[in-house]
Amino acid sequence: MTSEVSNLFYMARQPRPFLDRAEGIYMYDQSGKRYIDGSSGAMVSNIGHSNPNVLAAMKAQMDKSTFGYRLHFRTEASEFLATKAASMMPEGLDRVFFVSGGSEAVESAIKLARQYAITQGQASRWKVISRFPSYHGCTLGALALTGYDPLARPFDPMMRDMPKIAAPTCYLDRDNLSDEARGLKYADLLREEIIAQGPESVLAFIMEPIGGASTGALVAPDSYYARIREICDEFGILLIYDEVMTGVGRTGAFIAADHWGIVPDIVAMSKGFAAGYAPLGAVVAKASMVEALLDAGGFLHGYTYAGNPLACSAGLAVLQEVERLGLVSNAANMGDILKGRLTDLMERYPFIGDVRGKGLLLAFELVSDRETMTPLPKELNAYLTLVELAYERGLIIYSRRTRGGVEGDHFLVCPPLIITPEQIEEIMAILIDSLDAFARQNNLPVNGS
Repeated sequence: MTSEVSNLFYMARQPRPFLDRAEGIYMYDQSGKRYIDGSSGAMVSNIGHSNPNVLAAMKAQMDKSTFGYRLHFRTEASEFLATKAASMMPEGLDRVFFVSGGSEAVESAIKLARQYAITQGQASRWKVISRFPSYHGCTLGALALTGYDPLARPFDPMMRDMPKIAAPTCYLDRDNLSDEARGLKYADLLREEIIAQGPESVLAFIMEPIGGASTGALVAPDSYYARIREICDEFGILLIYDEVMTGVGRTGAFIAADHWGIVPDIVAMSKGFAAGYAPLGAVVAKASMVEALLDAGGFLHGYTYAGNPLACSAGLAVLQEVERLGLVSNAANMGDILKGRLTDLMERYPFIGDVRGKGLLLAFELVSDRETMTPLPKELNAYLTLVELAYERGLIIYSRRTRGGVEGDHFLVCPPLIITPEQIEEIMAILIDSLDAFARQNNLPVNGS
């Protein structure tokens, strides 16, 4: 298919070739050019493309029905998926509400939290504290929680902005604190903000356990996670984990909360939950919360496609493939290899200031000065340029501005969880070629060249 003028629009003018087919970690345009999906799309395609078992499960469901409205019928696909998902979550998180994407999952989570507070006689609680930078979605409710100025500020008059605390960007700190002390320092910002806002008004704290697009795979010190849980418990505040990007094995655990043994009150998931085979996400909560809502008349919320049987059949098959292929452990093992190879790049490229992440949620950040972590001049638009250089060479990576969306440049390297050591080397070869070209264009130093 060719067309000079398109009736379709998305975020910007960004010409791209037509996709012809995809298989495993590879994608092909209509000219036959091959691309390595080094970012799993937008950190979505956890099990790779065109998995035959998932396609077969979807075909079987299509032969039965593609839609059954939740007020009219229960469906085996949604019931089986809810049971399977609950079995893979931390103990106590066992009630599942389906949605079609990450923004819907976050919206549903905060509305669930609010309605639960009302059932508990705590109608004064409505503020949801989040972090800056962060990303929680593009709907107005989710955007109010998001700390990323270019996306949020134009809509300020249309939404009620929520209070923010600083994300735990310890890699930028130049102090004499230990990692443990830094983690506690950032966590205690939550306690200070709760007191400043008035504890009786604060409903919840929402956080990405490992940063996503806005902070580039940011991992806090271990001490941070338990302290946050402790603070929420102290004030009776709900802890919501936004696991839209981190969930379903991406970080080397089924959900990232498992790394620290944390049990959130509510978890939002999407992306890898159906791995791009169908639009699907979920909110998982404690039974006590859901039962309180149902006793009070029900959850005042819903979407037309919630629990769609075709999407749920895809989601169930994806979870089964994650288990069958051992993809959680493979993400951990391949993540160690890939993170090591990315860290090695720091010897060659002095302008790589940091490499971070867990499992196959990894990122590197470009800087002018590694000692001070001063960003590259924002006029270079490095976050766009390097992505384009890699794309031209057949590698897809994902980038955003690191410092609140205004400046800084980080790049997410997050291939499907099926990746092999040999395929990691394919990624690295193209990435090195792209970084070399970027350095030449911008007169940046390269060691050993």
